[in-house]
Amino acid sequence: MLKKHFKIFISLAIILTFVSCGKGYTPKPRGYFRIDFPERSYQTLDSIMPYTFEYPTYSIIENSISTNAEPYWINVSFPNYKAKIHISYKNVSDNLYELYEDNIKLAYNHVVKADAIEEHIFINEKNNLYGMLFEIKGNAASPMQFFATDSVEHFLRGSLYFQTHPNKDSLAPVIDFLTEDIMYLVETIRWKN
Repeated sequence: MLKKHFKIFISLAIILTFVSCGKGYTPKPRGYFRIDFPERSYQTLDSIMPYTFEYPTYSIIENSISTNAEPYWINVSFPNYKAKIHISYKNVSDNLYELYEDNIKLAYNHVVKADAIEEHIFINEKNNLYGMLFEIKGNAASPMQFFATDSVEHFLRGSLYFQTHPNKDSLAPVIDFLTEDIMYLVETIRWKN
């Protein structure tokens, strides 16, 4: 009698296992953490630099610790997003064309991993600000780069990098959020005499 009940139990368990594995089950798609962004607010870079700009209050200005750093090189760090805008500065002295070409080459070095590169031109004659911003779409190491100049004395370059492996899907919300901040930073660049 016990053997009969055991066989019925095993048979029911096997049937239930096959029935429960039928249609109607779909695996959950891979998800990403929710990211809450702060309200936008800006402050002015007040320093000895030959330039100034407005940068987000939720970022930190750091001196560049790069081995090849030159005077006036800084980083705008976003610790909550593990991101930095590396900013470098050069004096213009009959080398504007070379600086311009070098910066375009640096942006287009990412074309191997990029899906597309969008260019945005900035012209503010009143403040002698001329520049270009590159939005690099895809899994490129640097999703945004820019340069700005007065075409006579100052040349400023910036590039956004994350301290993580590039993944356009997981980084997209942060990149979209920081894009507006970077555009605002470029628009507010002013040169000191």
